[in-house]
Amino acid sequence: MKFSFAIEKWFGLSSGLATHSDWQVWANDINHDWSLPIAKPTKIPMMQARRMSIPSRLAVEVGLHLLDEQSIDFAIFVSRHGELERTYKILTTLNQNTDISPTDFALSVHNTAAGLFTIIAKNPIPLTSIAAGQDSFQQALIEAQSLFNQGFKRILLIDFDGAIPDIYQPEVNALIPAYACGFILTAGQELMVSAIENEVTLYQAHYPQSLAFLHAYLNKQHVFNLQGNLQNWQWIINR
Repeated sequence: MKFSFAIEKWFGLSSGLATHSDWQVWANDINHDWSLPIAKPTKIPMMQARRMSIPSRLAVEVGLHLLDEQSIDFAIFVSRHGELERTYKILTTLNQNTDISPTDFALSVHNTAAGLFTIIAKNPIPLTSIAAGQDSFQQALIEAQSLFNQGFKRILLIDFDGAIPDIYQPEVNALIPAYACGFILTAGQELMVSAIENEVTLYQAHYPQSLAFLHAYLNKQHVFNLQGNLQNWQWIINR
């Protein structure tokens, strides 16, 4: 499998990372402090932000930043774990035989961030929400290719996740507490991606795919390999 695309605009938020300059410093520093605070939202109304989980808040905030003075035809929200913190809270509450919070219940579905984005943006953009394990970001890019083939010109892709509850950490071993990074994608040849099955040196394998890609992108890597579920992915950046 091979495909290509171009990036028109990008933005991200995480611990201590709120501007393009912050992310560039992160890309050049192997010792980023992930305990730094996350910037407060500036695009989401306060009353709505208070009800949202941290990952959904980050995803929506990133999407709203990218939507500024831009038009998009479709949005793809991708998260490996979705509202895992909220879901774990619900399961814990049930185990304790106490009442579940209506807010937690209503906002526990995987497409929470996608739905809230269209509501807050007041823009009925067609969208989808994807989860595909470690390969979530790559599968979202494949989804984007199908949309380009259908005639969509500019696609918003938001990849995000939150902190993993301690009980799941032995299985997941996630190092990043919470993040969201987004891209406005167009058809093009700037970035070329192909699935590979042979053993290769992996780039920043301890990061989620989207952050590993962004790290390579900001460091102007020409060729690099990202880890996938059943196969790996070779990237070539032409610029």
